[in-house]
Order: sequence, then C-alpha cells, then structure tokens
Amino acid sequence: MQRKHFLATFAGLALATTLPLAQAQDSKPLEWVVGYAAGGGSDIVARTIAESMSATLGRPIIINNKPGAGTNIAAEYAARNKDYGNLMFSADFATLAANPFLFSKLAYNAEKDFQPVGLLVRFPMFLVVSNSVPAKNLKEFMAWAKGQADGVNWASAGPGSPHHLVGELFREQSGLRLTHVPYRGAAPAIQDVIGGQVPAMWIDSATVYPFLAGNKVRAIGVASPQRVTTMPDVPTISEQGLQGFEGFAWQGLVVPTGAPADVVANFSKALQTALADTRTKARLQALGVEPMPGTAAQMGSFARTEREKWGRVITKVGVKLD
Repeated sequence: MQRKHFLATFAGLALATTLPLAQAQDSKPLEWVVGYAAGGGSDIVARTIAESMSATLGRPIIINNKPGAGTNIAAEYAARNKDYGNLMFSADFATLAANPFLFSKLAYNAEKDFQPVGLLVRFPMFLVVSNSVPAKNLKEFMAWAKGQADGVNWASAGPGSPHHLVGELFREQSGLRLTHVPYRGAAPAIQDVIGGQVPAMWIDSATVYPFLAGNKVRAIGVASPQRVTTMPDVPTISEQGLQGFEGFAWQGLVVPTGAPADVVANFSKALQTALADTRTKARLQALGVEPMPGTAAQMGSFARTEREKWGRVITKVGVKLD
C-alpha cells in the first residue's frame, strides 16, 4: 500500500524555540496518522485541525494516511510506534468502541495501547426516508412502519459501520420490525433510497447534507444530543419521544501509551485551542461535522462508555467482520 504524506502547514516554526523542550524536541515534523484515505471526511477533519495545532505547537504536522481494515492497519502502526512526542493518531468509533467486538483478533489493544489527548469531532447520524414514504417525523414514521405487513427494510453503509449499529440500536429501542440491508458504502445506499428501492436508511451528516438540501430525501430525525447547527429544522430522535436515544460516529486524538505527561498536555492544549478557533469551527461545520471538545480525561471516560454501549449492541446482533 502506497503511503501518502501531506504537509498540513509549516506555520509558526519560529515559535519552536519558545516552547518546552519536550514539545520542540527536534526539527522533525509531527506525524498525524489517519486510518482513512486522503480526501475523505476523516482526512479533511485532521488537516483542518492540524493547521491550527501546527501554529500553536510551532511544528509542521504531516498527515500519514493508512487506510484499510476499518482503521486496524493505522491503529496497529500507531500502537507500535514509540517515537514519543512525534506521533498522534485519529482513533475513532471503530478503533476504540466497535472493532474490539467486530474482530476476533486485533493487533492492538483498544484499552491499553493508546493514551487519550482529547475528543475531536462527531458525525451526527440521520434517519432519512425516500420521498415516497408518507412520514415527516418520528411519530408518523413509526405509525407507517407498524402498518407495513412485511416490515420495513433499511439501508446502511455496511455491516459494523456506525450507520449499521445506530440502526440496530434504533430497531431495538423502537420495537419496530426493521430489516437491515447492508451496502458497500453510504453513497450507493442513499441512491437506492432516493430511487425508492429501499425506503429508509441511517446516514451520517457529512454524506447526507447535499441530498437534504436538494430535497432528494426527507429527514425524520437526528440521533445527536441536540439539533445539528447546520440543519436546525431537523429534530432529534430523543425530543420526538424516543428519549435518550443517541448514536453518532466520533473521533478522538490519541498517542501511543508511554508518552510523557508533558507531551500529552501540550498536544491536548493545542487541540483545545484549535477546536475553540472560530475559523476552524466554521470549516468543520461546513463539512457537516460538529466539533466535540473534550479533555484527555473526558475522552478516556467517553471511549469506555461507548465501548460498553456498542459492544452490547454488536454482541446481541452477532455481527463479525472476520
């Protein structure tokens, strides 16, 4: 697999001499590992945040894309790297919460091999329907679904994806008779929803936004804690009656276990500064993702809770990816 290295920015190099020695320990760039291909949503998120972090840290940041195996390739690479202070990794919903249950064997330990730096962003998940479905909100959708003699098919981006797992949690909590139809990615799935071949699907905000804007599909609700800033007219699933229902893809920043405390603290401070920056927040929201600020401690607690939540769902459904 060809490695692609991209410079995020060289801004602020002159500041390196004023930073703690552990932070500016040498002139080499800081490596940020991303488990997805260049040009995708996760890659763009990393590049956007890296630009601000680079200026704060006084170091260039290089994005190292290592796609494949649901982030497992990148996770193994990051876990084995002991070049402390020179590597960060975008660990996400898959890496830290789902993969330990989706795969029988992993070359990394989600709980032991990484130290959290802080939370990055979340990708809200929307329940959308074909325009042929006579429902505009959750109450109407549930009434319509209960009236279908054969139940209702719903699409996802593939087995074990956040889209799939959020849908399984919805099926469980709603009590509806719903049948999962997995696709190889969100793009072909949404096209079949638009065409009416499948009446409904769970889809992330970054993918669905243009289709909602173009009235190609209709949003029933979003599974976020609150309404999405860029789509404020779409109510949450929770506020429509399925109280407490939440499910979204998310990302956090980690370093290999063993990194010095001052390194983690400096990275975390730079990350919080980036996520508080007005320009960075606007750029992320334009991508359809929401900044999700959180300290290292908050990320550690959040990841544990997510692992328990989705581990239960995966175990109950019985899905395996190997």
